[in-house]
Amino acid sequence: MPNTPPPPAQSPPQTPAGTQDVRFGEFVALMALLIALTALSIDIMLVALPDIAQTYALTGANDRQLIITAYMLGLAVGQPFHGPLSDRFGRKPILAVGLIIFAIGSLGAAFAPSFTTMLAARALQGLGAAAPRVVAIAIVRDRFLGREMARVMSFVMMIFIIVPVIAPSLGEGILRLGTWPWIFGALFLASAFAFAWSMLRLRETRRPEDRMSLTPAALGHAFHRVVTTRATVGYTTAMGFLFGGLLSYVGSAQQIFQDVYGLGSLFPVAFGAIAGVMALASLTNARFVGRVGMHRVSHMALIGYVAAGTVMALMGFPEHPPLLVLGLFMAVIFYCFGLIAPNFNAMAMEPLGHVAGMGSSFVGFYSTATGAIVGMVIGRSFDGTVRPLIIGFVCLGYLALATVLVTEGGKLMRSHHAPAPQAGE
Repeated sequence: MPNTPPPPAQSPPQTPAGTQDVRFGEFVALMALLIALTALSIDIMLVALPDIAQTYALTGANDRQLIITAYMLGLAVGQPFHGPLSDRFGRKPILAVGLIIFAIGSLGAAFAPSFTTMLAARALQGLGAAAPRVVAIAIVRDRFLGREMARVMSFVMMIFIIVPVIAPSLGEGILRLGTWPWIFGALFLASAFAFAWSMLRLRETRRPEDRMSLTPAALGHAFHRVVTTRATVGYTTAMGFLFGGLLSYVGSAQQIFQDVYGLGSLFPVAFGAIAGVMALASLTNARFVGRVGMHRVSHMALIGYVAAGTVMALMGFPEHPPLLVLGLFMAVIFYCFGLIAPNFNAMAMEPLGHVAGMGSSFVGFYSTATGAIVGMVIGRSFDGTVRPLIIGFVCLGYLALATVLVTEGGKLMRSHHAPAPQAGE
């Protein structure tokens, strides 16, 4: 993984005269909402998957997972475009277009006459959701650096993670009032609210003098800058592995908790309780990352992630562990993930101030595409047991650890200010 030295830190853009910037709390909440549209569009659907499968007379037990996969693939495809476009035209115009596309996809899914049309609409939803996903992270990078960026991302992630906790229950409540198309109506309203809030309250953070040309030479230079930055490539690759484990769980969670463990209507409670530990981890990270540093926090969490998987491997990858054992394993995994994700994102983005949009596109595209593909492979390996999921978590954890070791020249938990190893060292 080659390395190029980071440029001098880019100062945050100044607020134009007469324009009042949003307060820190509102900024964090808005960024969390924009990123949370991704999770909301996945997790709110989980309780409706059996009804959708029945509506379209799906024959394969795992075919319903394609509703998640199609969305994730659309999300992955859109990210390489939205980032560079936001570098050129500004953050807000691209954000607006993405939210409009998301809204159109939501309506298309609500009225889809066939399962094929449903998958196309879900892919369109994902294509639109890629804009707020990429632009929000680029805006955070525009305004913050280093440990402060990791702290902001922790607060964003903490609010963002509340979505998986409440989304299945929200979906269940909507189904009690109506049918599954109403869920897509709720997503349409969420995108409309995000559009109004961001257009009215969010200021542009991409200064005109910093905007990048879209000529092939300029795009090539920006892309080269991103893919030759060792920390960016390394931590993005590791994040892709871990995200794959997360998506494999999300895609098969309804089958595991309802079909394997027979939880029935308690599925949203179990799903939300396990996901809730990530919010606790994000709060922990926000509290300590400024003192301990991104490397130490995330690397210790990655070791904990791998250790939990090793325990399950030593148990022989059980097919039907007691629900309490499975829940404890998933809680440890997700707590560690909650400490890893904001720091890996910050460490990947930190050297890319001038090309934050391109960088956010690369980080988002790679981690999302890898996560979607790996998650689909593991999720569709579901055989009525939890063994494929556990094996997937263990293997992906070791792959992520190996990637970080290569990125850091074999040394974990370096000081945040220690120089990164050069290529070939």
